[in-house]
Amino acid sequence: MSVTPFGFNDKNEPVSLYTVENEFLSLSVTDYGATMVSIVDKATDTDILLGYDSIEGYIKNDGHIGGFIGRTANRIKNGTFELNGKLHQLEVGIRGNNIHGGSIGFDRVMYDTRIEGNSIICHRVSKDGEMGYPGDLDVTVTYTLDERTVEMKAEGKALDQDTIFGMTNHNYYNMDGSSDILNHRVTIYADQYAIDNEEGISQMPLRPVENTVFDFRKEKTLGQDINDPDPQIQNNKGYDHHWAVPGEGVRPFASCKGEKLELLVESNLPGMHVYTANFLKGAVGKKGIVHVPHLAVCFEPEYFPNGINTEGVEKLPIVRKGETSVQIIRMTVRPL
Repeated sequence: MSVTPFGFNDKNEPVSLYTVENEFLSLSVTDYGATMVSIVDKATDTDILLGYDSIEGYIKNDGHIGGFIGRTANRIKNGTFELNGKLHQLEVGIRGNNIHGGSIGFDRVMYDTRIEGNSIICHRVSKDGEMGYPGDLDVTVTYTLDERTVEMKAEGKALDQDTIFGMTNHNYYNMDGSSDILNHRVTIYADQYAIDNEEGISQMPLRPVENTVFDFRKEKTLGQDINDPDPQIQNNKGYDHHWAVPGEGVRPFASCKGEKLELLVESNLPGMHVYTANFLKGAVGKKGIVHVPHLAVCFEPEYFPNGINTEGVEKLPIVRKGETSVQIIRMTVRPL
């Protein structure tokens, strides 16, 4: 394990990179945004994550690369929601909606961070009113490396009043270090998905994937249908959609295979957003890699987007005063 300098944030505070490793994998996380910077498979010397060589890249560029997303993931329509009879107004951005918690979301703040054994533990308190969210939320995100698995466990405790908390991880995966992910073979363990409206917000009711380009129940390449004339694909320049994953507890969400490595994503969240990096803007990342569209794919376990305002969604990311929500994402990297 190691702690090394990673630059300075926009407040000129020192930022560090925390690394734990075993015989299979090396995992690095920065205390800026509790952001995952790299997962390196040692046998192939492959770093499967997009990222930057220093914190300056994360500060200057958008895309939430590697970020711990919160207080809520994805979009909240018009940045408004009602809780216990009170209307709350969040910061709004793209298309007039709140997205990924706001411009200073959980991936844009500092965490008290330490290494304990094979875990990197990041902690902070999100104060009442931060980005418009109600209540103090005590947040701990723990990254644990166990053989070939990285577990991300986020715990959000509502300290003084009810609030909402629904995180995700925004890793951008490329399993080969290749120029794109169009030949990556993907399975998604879901038989329903949500279409997006013109504002990019997922819509109910859910739709069956059968006989659509959203059917990944049998393994297929990401590139097979990424240019399909389906308006949902054309409007998003690829996949940028929510799948509902049936079941309870930590369970398989997706498999993604490159030439030598497979990624298995598991979670206890209700569904998952898949994004084929359609809008990367050419930033230069680690090892001089230029971040262009379709260079990577994101698998983002999450609550239903805008779920706090959506009828027919069973699970809303509400955390009652004194209670703790525990949300888990596991990433297993194994040889083919």
